[in-house]
Amino acid sequence: MKFVIAPDKYKGSLTGLEFCEAVCEGMQAVFPEALIMYKPLADGGDGTLAVVRHYLEADTIKVLVNDPLFRKREVEYLLSKDKRTAFIELSEASGYKLLRKDELNCMSTTTLGTGELVVDALNRGAKEIILGIGGSATNDGGMGIAVALGYEFLDSNKNILSPVGDQLIKVNEIRKSNLHPRLSEVNIKVACDVRNPFFGTNGAAYIYGPQKGASREEVEFLDKGLQHFATIIKQQFGMDIQKISGSGAAGGVGGGTIVFLNATLHSGIDLIKEIAGFDAAIVNADWIITGEGRLDSQTLSGKTIAGVLESAKKRHIPVAALCGAVALSPEHQEKMGLTYVCAILRDVSNLDQVIAKSKENLVAAAYNFAKLIEANCR
Repeated sequence: MKFVIAPDKYKGSLTGLEFCEAVCEGMQAVFPEALIMYKPLADGGDGTLAVVRHYLEADTIKVLVNDPLFRKREVEYLLSKDKRTAFIELSEASGYKLLRKDELNCMSTTTLGTGELVVDALNRGAKEIILGIGGSATNDGGMGIAVALGYEFLDSNKNILSPVGDQLIKVNEIRKSNLHPRLSEVNIKVACDVRNPFFGTNGAAYIYGPQKGASREEVEFLDKGLQHFATIIKQQFGMDIQKISGSGAAGGVGGGTIVFLNATLHSGIDLIKEIAGFDAAIVNADWIITGEGRLDSQTLSGKTIAGVLESAKKRHIPVAALCGAVALSPEHQEKMGLTYVCAILRDVSNLDQVIAKSKENLVAAAYNFAKLIEANCR
């Protein structure tokens, strides 16, 4: 039999590769002769860099950049051996993972460091940049990235503004006289798995601001700032970014990169599947085994498992999901197209035990799944 193991990570517990190893251990206990392929995936958010590193021979480039609060920090991105393609995760330089809980405040955070990574890649000759924008700590509309590339944002008195969320409302003019000379030569693909508009009740500030430290009043202020910023962009660039699906991703970085970097938005999971050669790998597979930390109704919204199911459906391959926790009705499972679903948690009473026993429980879940297949093969 042929099994393809294609998970996302269990955040805070297991990497995608560790998931593959655990499932393989459980499966081989029942099917020792089976062909088992590892195809760890990601959706463009936190953890994508590790997945890309697994598939490609790329150099790890370390750069000293500004973190979300303008503190210097050494972070990494990947550059292919031929220096043509760079893989950058926004969360490495501008992510909430870099801040303590009491430091989260997207009124005063910036994506400047992410822009500095883009500049470094351009200086090294990159022709294509793939930018994952999940996990941001920001709501600056992409101002920080733009500033790193040479844009200037001025208020009504011609003062240069700091590229942070609470300054969006003050932008009166955008200058682009000092842009990086290679910016027009590079193809930038942004991995984006959300469809939120730039502003409004379903926009960047209202949906994601609270988890980035914004109070109710600050969310309203940031949303007004994004509305104003969109108006200035429309006046100067002729683009209505509010109409672009995904423009509100990462605090407006989705829209900002389209305007300032001439980037295009893509499904993160589709980009990673392409890098992984996923669709070719699953040919003649008997099962695809996937998983993530929590399986719920949001899984259909551009996440890894949704991408796995899309490919599996085309080849009529059944998919099993072994997840940390499951909050999914049978009707929703049927709608998604999952043949088998299992929550691996057992014999745990607190989060520390959940994390500590993740591999052990996943091995057991994979073993029991394999036994079920074996029984059905008799």
